[in-house]
Amino acid sequence: MFRILLLFIILVPALEIGLLLLSGRTLGLIPTILLIIGTGVLGAWLAKKEGSDAIQKVNRQMQTGQMPGDAILDGLCILVGGVVLLTPGFITDAIGFCLLIPATRRPFKRWLRKFLEKRMNNGQFVFIKR
Repeated sequence: MFRILLLFIILVPALEIGLLLLSGRTLGLIPTILLIIGTGVLGAWLAKKEGSDAIQKVNRQMQTGQMPGDAILDGLCILVGGVVLLTPGFITDAIGFCLLIPATRRPFKRWLRKFLEKRMNNGQFVFIKR
């Protein structure tokens, strides 16, 4: 797992720099900068909207006595998507928007649920009741 993470940490920034240079050469400096700022502003607005919706969903489920598991996974995806959108670059922006848009967030939530369930079943996550 650590090797994959290390590869990701090295590979993604290198690809981002290459795409930003290509964009600057193709579109020009000002359009590239405006595109980066525009995706940041749009991403911040979308993260705020989706995050607010997720919080309301958690509150509704808790008021009815339900465990808000799906809403918490939504919130986690939205948080990661918002953070990733703060990083300038086209690859990270695409990943961030995929995590923020409900339709494209579903596969990530399925993977996250399976990942967490596997860890819990293997005893790698332990919940302590107080």
